Amino acid sequence: MKKSLLTSSLILITVLFSFGQSKEAGQRVQDLAKKKFQWMIDRRIDSLAAVLDDQLKYIHSNGLTQSKSDVLEDLKSGKVTYQDIEVREIEVRVYEGAAIVTGKGKFSGVNNATPFEVNLLFTEVYVWKNKRWRLASRHASKLP
Repeated sequence: MKKSLLTSSLILITVLFSFGQSKEAGQRVQDLAKKKFQWMIDRRIDSLAAVLDDQLKYIHSNGLTQSKSDVLEDLKSGKVTYQDIEVREIEVRVYEGAAIVTGKGKFSGVNNATPFEVNLLFTEVYVWKNKRWRLASRHASKLP
């Protein structure tokens, strides 16, 4: 009986501890995702470079697929400038070593000297790598 009670208690403590860590990790990833959007507006290339994984696959709503270096070069050169990113909804689900961010937002800026304003549904996958969260994949779809 004592052994069963001890085992049950340990399982409960582990579940509660894991939930607390998951909730905390989810908030950290959500904060990081929002900071990343601000860094894109501010063109903080060094900050973005630190959060983008070297194997990043960045898929835009028009089907264009970019690597980490492509994304950074477009921002650095001014080919793409973001004027505003308004995140309207955001949700984070955390798994062991990974977090999936889904959300909706309004993105506006200039691409190749052409202004744009688009409502997007986005999915971002972050991986826990070298004791940091890194954006490994992103996909966006246009909303009406």
